[in-house]
Amino acid sequence: MTDLAPVALITGAAHRLGAATARRLHLRGFRVLIHYRSRQGQAQTLADELNQDRPESAAILQADLADADSIRKLGQQACDYWGRLDTLINNASVFYPTPTADASADDWAQIMDTNLRAPFLLGQACLDSLRARRGSIINLIDIYAERPLEGHPIYCASKAGLAMLTRSWAKDLGPDVRVNGVSPGAILWPEDENAMENSRRDRILAATSLKRVGSAEDIAGAIAYLVCDAPYITGHILPVDGGRSLNM
Repeated sequence: MTDLAPVALITGAAHRLGAATARRLHLRGFRVLIHYRSRQGQAQTLADELNQDRPESAAILQADLADADSIRKLGQQACDYWGRLDTLINNASVFYPTPTADASADDWAQIMDTNLRAPFLLGQACLDSLRARRGSIINLIDIYAERPLEGHPIYCASKAGLAMLTRSWAKDLGPDVRVNGVSPGAILWPEDENAMENSRRDRILAATSLKRVGSAEDIAGAIAYLVCDAPYITGHILPVDGGRSLNM
């Protein structure tokens, strides 16, 4: 492994979309820093898998993204680990319903701090290294940033804020740092199989032009494109939703 290989930090990368993104960027020659909060075993298994393919090309870093000091420490560790940072992927997020009549101040803090404050603070902490490498930031948005999901006002607001942060950063951080977003549609159902009724799943698929669920690899491929193959794209949010945003 050459120290010239670019480095990517992916938050929430122990499983699902984050893990698929780590694997895809690794295939593209990146060294990857796999952030996790509590899934140490899964993060280490992924790092071991990638290091078996290419020694010393993956490592794990722990941080609670709801804690500002932990975020700043994560940023410093990421920049120092291999002495460079080329790409930041803000993937980690919190998703659960918060009906207005029932939502608490703690719900607001947990969702907003993880989904919006953490990407900002982490980007801030990594900014010097990203500028030095003329790197990029990718934020994981959501189609519900544009079309609200019933019963999830705080989550939708957090992702709408992240979409605007993406565009604001692209304007403010250019020309040194490119900033884009990827907006998944029906990619993975919630991990709790009971969290979504079959009738709601059917409605989602009926409103999706391709009439099927996408895969984590679809998102990983879009991220890799924006990171590796789109040097003249910044300030855009790419929907990867099977055409669902046409029919919402």
